[in-house]
Amino acid sequence: MDKLKMGTKNLADVNYKKLAALFPNAVTETITGYDENGKTIIERAIDADVLRQEISSTVVEGRDERYQFTWPDKKKTYADINAPIDSTLRPSRGKSVNFDKTENVYIEGDNFEALKLLQETYLEKIKMIYIDPPYNTGSDFIYNDDFAEDSNEYMQDSEQIDNEGNRMVQNTETNGRFHSDWLNMMFPRLKLARNLLAEDGAIFISIDDNEVTNLTKIMDEVFGARNRIAIICHKSRASISNDKIISPNHNMILFYAKEILNLEEKRKMIGLDPILEGFGLDDGDGRGEYRLVPVDGPGGEKKGNPFYEFLGIEGYWRFSKDTMQDKYNEGLVVKRGNSLYQKYFKSKAASTRRTATTWWDDAGLMSTATSKLKSLMGGATFDTPKPIELIDKMLRMITFEDENAIILDFFGGSSTTAHAVLQYNAETNGKRKFILVQVPEKISEKLEAYKNGYRDICEIGEERIRKAAVEIMKINKDVDTGFRVFTIEESNMKETFYSPKEVQQSLFMTYTDNIKEDRTPEDLLFQVMLELGVLLSSNIEENEIAGKRVFNVAEGFLIACFDTNISDEVIKKVAELKPLYAVFRDSSMANDSVATNFEQIFMTYSPDTVRKVL
Repeated sequence: MDKLKMGTKNLADVNYKKLAALFPNAVTETITGYDENGKTIIERAIDADVLRQEISSTVVEGRDERYQFTWPDKKKTYADINAPIDSTLRPSRGKSVNFDKTENVYIEGDNFEALKLLQETYLEKIKMIYIDPPYNTGSDFIYNDDFAEDSNEYMQDSEQIDNEGNRMVQNTETNGRFHSDWLNMMFPRLKLARNLLAEDGAIFISIDDNEVTNLTKIMDEVFGARNRIAIICHKSRASISNDKIISPNHNMILFYAKEILNLEEKRKMIGLDPILEGFGLDDGDGRGEYRLVPVDGPGGEKKGNPFYEFLGIEGYWRFSKDTMQDKYNEGLVVKRGNSLYQKYFKSKAASTRRTATTWWDDAGLMSTATSKLKSLMGGATFDTPKPIELIDKMLRMITFEDENAIILDFFGGSSTTAHAVLQYNAETNGKRKFILVQVPEKISEKLEAYKNGYRDICEIGEERIRKAAVEIMKINKDVDTGFRVFTIEESNMKETFYSPKEVQQSLFMTYTDNIKEDRTPEDLLFQVMLELGVLLSSNIEENEIAGKRVFNVAEGFLIACFDTNISDEVIKKVAELKPLYAVFRDSSMANDSVATNFEQIFMTYSPDTVRKVL
């Protein structure tokens, strides 16, 4: 049996293995220092000279001038991205809706940790990401990613802290690191988010003028400038104020592909529902309704359109003379008065989608979104919710062909993204799933939301989904409107790493069981699922075998039992189910005889099952 690590991977190790596999001759070792006993510390390394030869290009080193975008502590963020964390997701059934059947996920906690925890399970599985991050206006909050801080410490001036004790600091313009702090918050999250996107996936990010230029630069670096599809202008306000030289009534939306070539292949299918009005003509030839559109060449001679006479009419035309003749022979070109037209059929229009970079009234206004949310919730809860119409446009552009798409929003806020996904599913009978992440930011006692009974933003977001579900079920009762709530907390496993000087006799008794006393079998199950790459939304069946609680996940992909005093009978019954993975507690066997028989039982009944212990 192999032992599960029960923690996130070190991404530096992952990247090193990929590089070593591509260029094994570049792998070497080097001395990095000496230990307390004076012995040399030797670590793996990559020989830059060999790597340079292999890639046959120029590797830039040192301080030579070159095009780049950098800021203080940027290098440190790479270490933060790669470093493993000792956290897990604990299920919260009390906050969830239809926990056993739903495929939607809501995570309470810091989104940097959440993105790390999702790396293995959701790698390249997310079809669309939408985020509405802090705009760095000086009054909103950003995250201070200091995971080494004691859980009891926090910033007294803001009194903002998440469940794990990670501080949230208010970023004012008087801060000398005003932009750097914001970039250090966003950059690692975007790096991790890109890993989760499917190869034909896309990401949308709302932002205002404060950081749009910096965000564009880091998006160009993380996703590649070639994968920038558009910078969309969203009219978010109808009113015009006089508090500035010019009144801003828009936000920008950065729209990037994971790999633009994958979207280019179906370019005409990306966009909004086509306009199918005005097709009132029909020749009764089986080709259906059509409307007439000009065939003259826009731009004329300047654009290089061909000039010739056709059906007695001279002009610059959209097609060559041969093509025009072919279309005429097919009955597609007709003469009306002194003009030529071609037939544009409704069936063709229905198969082509379109959109533009300016999104106005059909994308919703912030004021309208606020009013609708207030009406839904029965009172004021959230000051700046995004319009459902805005997210709906994105969903229709990217997921209209994929009714099983997974949509991620790791700045969940008021849960507009979840609401939009449920509503779109109701309209299309879709089965799209959402994953929302939101830090449980405390609500000030001065705000209406606090007076209405809410204590943190997660409470608002979760209640918004519940109330939206009631309305959506009136439209379509078959929609999955539930959601599984998870909280980010410390690992279920006890800390067992001590130096020889710290080991005392009492510790041996303490760690005969390496699992924390307050953790449930379901807690352990979801941490195992994360480690083995099993979706958090997977179906889970709970059965009893010889008096022991056994979980069957994803129709036999994983079978786990975390009870103690496991007998040969339990092991045999599990093996007979032939799961891909079978997981038990390390100390769960009833006696030495059962432990000895364990491997033999599996070799007899299910030799291909991967056996793991906690």
